[in-house]
Amino acid sequence: MREGNSLWEGRASGANAGAHSHDYLALAYFERDGGSLRLGDRIWELRSGDVFVSSPGEVHDPSGLAEAEGWAVFFPAEVLAPSDSGAFFAWRSHPLLFPFVASADRPGESAARRLVVPEEQRVSWSARFSELDLELEKRWDGYREAALAHLMLLLVGISRLAAEVVGDLRLNDEPVLAEVFGCIEERYRDPVSLKDVARAVSLTPGRLTTVVRRKTGRTVQEWIAERRLAEARHLLAETDLAVAEVGHRVGYKDPGYFVRIFRRTHGTTPLGWRRAGRP
Repeated sequence: MREGNSLWEGRASGANAGAHSHDYLALAYFERDGGSLRLGDRIWELRSGDVFVSSPGEVHDPSGLAEAEGWAVFFPAEVLAPSDSGAFFAWRSHPLLFPFVASADRPGESAARRLVVPEEQRVSWSARFSELDLELEKRWDGYREAALAHLMLLLVGISRLAAEVVGDLRLNDEPVLAEVFGCIEERYRDPVSLKDVARAVSLTPGRLTTVVRRKTGRTVQEWIAERRLAEARHLLAETDLAVAEVGHRVGYKDPGYFVRIFRRTHGTTPLGWRRAGRP
């Protein structure tokens, strides 16, 4: 596997490093089928177009990548989100890094999900990684700015892939998962439980839990929480609604519970997150 330079961190470690974790963010893109990648307690068989993200502290094992072809980029949080309050909080609140936050919700357990680059976009993705690697290798004048620009475009692409997950599931013949995400999208603002979603897709709660966890690495309840918190972040950033009202609008009728869930996921309160994002 080809591994691109990490931003401001030197060369990435090779495929023989064994299981380990790191204190920076990472993303990997695979250009052809072959090999495997272990994230936490799950082993992913790699296919062309696969994209994975990894948050700080997540254990991964690249020893199965010897037959894989693709790119990996490693970068410290402060590259995108310098902050006097600390880079850890800053990266978790950066809009382009929300796909990485999911991997940090459950310490010691990987929450990685498979994102797939559409076939017609794969040439441009490979070119973007190649250009990023060239900037970091040659270090021409302005290489830092150029490398950051390439990284930002990659992160925009990842965010768009994550946002289009329901459509992708339908295109990839995953009707049950498409129904699950569609149900969550329609009902996350209201009280909705695992039983409600299971009833909507005509499965038992136990069967639904098994299917969703096996295919996405996460539970239905975690997907409901992620969708609610995504909307909460939007409302906190774009409106002056009171925190309790924000919680109410995204399905948390108990303001105290909303604050606890938000703090556990983002490391700060909703009000603290709003203040940090405003001048």
